[in-house]
Amino acid sequence: MIDYQPLYQALLDAKADDWANQLPEQLLNALSQNRHGTLSQWQAMIADLPTFDTSHRLLDADTVQIGRGSDLSINSQILFESQLKTLLPWRKGPYDLFGVHIDTEWRSDWKWNRLKDHISPLQQRMVLDVGCGNGYHCWRMLGAGARMVIGVDPLLLNVMQFQLIRKLYGEAPIYVLPVGIEDIPPEVKAFDTVFSMGVLYHRRSPIDHLLELKACLKPGGELVLETLIIDGGVGETLLPEDRYAKMRNVWFLPSVPTLINWLARCGFNNIRVVDVTVTSTEEQRSTEWMPFHSLKNFLNSDNLDLTCEGLPAPKRAIVIANVP
Repeated sequence: MIDYQPLYQALLDAKADDWANQLPEQLLNALSQNRHGTLSQWQAMIADLPTFDTSHRLLDADTVQIGRGSDLSINSQILFESQLKTLLPWRKGPYDLFGVHIDTEWRSDWKWNRLKDHISPLQQRMVLDVGCGNGYHCWRMLGAGARMVIGVDPLLLNVMQFQLIRKLYGEAPIYVLPVGIEDIPPEVKAFDTVFSMGVLYHRRSPIDHLLELKACLKPGGELVLETLIIDGGVGETLLPEDRYAKMRNVWFLPSVPTLINWLARCGFNNIRVVDVTVTSTEEQRSTEWMPFHSLKNFLNSDNLDLTCEGLPAPKRAIVIANVP
């Protein structure tokens, strides 16, 4: 059971009273047994998981590591691995948990390595990660010295994966909450750094999303934005007719100049593009821990520069900006 009192107090200290007061009810509603038929089984598995003793915790390496294989007996490790696999698919990582290597769909460490040297140092910063998945990047942010990291992601499987990892790690100022950014009260202005990675193109209104992110930041705070983009000039944006790389909920893919323009119109300054990278089938792929279709199944088999729908293949940009 996670103790959320330090989180509530941190929000109060940051003068985010509205969210601190609303959050207990939001969590109660989000974790209602009526929301997901398997939730009670996941929660029971995590509750029954032993607290393994270890002194090995590593958050500043490509693979987030908790414990060593030698900490467990062979039989305990076999049981532990089977428990982890009840939470398939694992999409963000990688993790090494008591000698069990979770080779996730995404090499999320590649994205972290592309941005970590460009962002403001996270030491003692209050950090929000929007659409954080199971919290892999949240752990990396904590490992980089953040005072507290709050991730939000409405998908309960992601939240349960995080809660299992947090139980193994022990108490720490890190939380993944089963809510979306729309559940954060407007103008909360509580965070020094806000990350939004892989979210913008899922929003029907990208401008509204950028304004929501801005409203979460303290004056002078920093936004780290990563999103799908297309090649092109100012004003060019791709709006898929239906699916994009077999994803239903993809809306606007801007060119980089268009994205910069959006940020400027929303009131951000000091806007800089720090990376543009084509997503490869080595970075996103099927594995034992995510055994379903992945990127190579979503591309045109005769031309890997195109999706299976004939649209430009996934290319991602990382942009950093500040609020005045």
